[in-house]
Amino acid sequence: MTTEIAHYTLTTDRLILRQWLKSDIAAFTKMSADPRVMRYFPSILSETQSTHIAKSLQQDIAQTGWGMWALSLKETGEFIGFTGLRPQNSDIPLSPFLEIAWRLDTHFWHKGYASEAATAALAFAFDKLKAPVVYAFTTRTNVPSITLMKRMGMKNMEQDFNHPLLDEHHPLVEHVLYGIQYDAWASLMRENPIITTNL
Repeated sequence: MTTEIAHYTLTTDRLILRQWLKSDIAAFTKMSADPRVMRYFPSILSETQSTHIAKSLQQDIAQTGWGMWALSLKETGEFIGFTGLRPQNSDIPLSPFLEIAWRLDTHFWHKGYASEAATAALAFAFDKLKAPVVYAFTTRTNVPSITLMKRMGMKNMEQDFNHPLLDEHHPLVEHVLYGIQYDAWASLMRENPIITTNL
């Protein structure tokens, strides 16, 4: 007997976090070839690499019902990046754990979209997945992402590490790890409730 998997789509005031569509791949490929978007990653991505990643994220959601959702504007349906959750089992401090991550096209920076989408993903992690804690990590020079982590109530876990997939001399090798526990999240939500809808 096969158990049907529930697939989740999250909505916020301005955004939809959803399963990936074939039509998203071209926009994702263009975004991933932008040096500004990929500034804190080892390199820009080729079309082949971008297509592989998009299809992999799509498959993850198909298998579990959630993951790194494609992010689109509610008003126009335009693809603007991705935000979501994934199990992290790499050689990273405190792993295995549930990771939250995001990446947006430069045209949609500085509009609060990343914060809005990440907050919805965090709510899903705690409310639906019953995660006790959620973590995020990035290279220590990625001030924009670290600022967003702090804005969401995440704390520096004081578990700095060298990324296992980067050479020890790579300029981006040094990473920081941030996290937020359910109790801290629940306290923040009592002060400033965020409502998401699972469709």
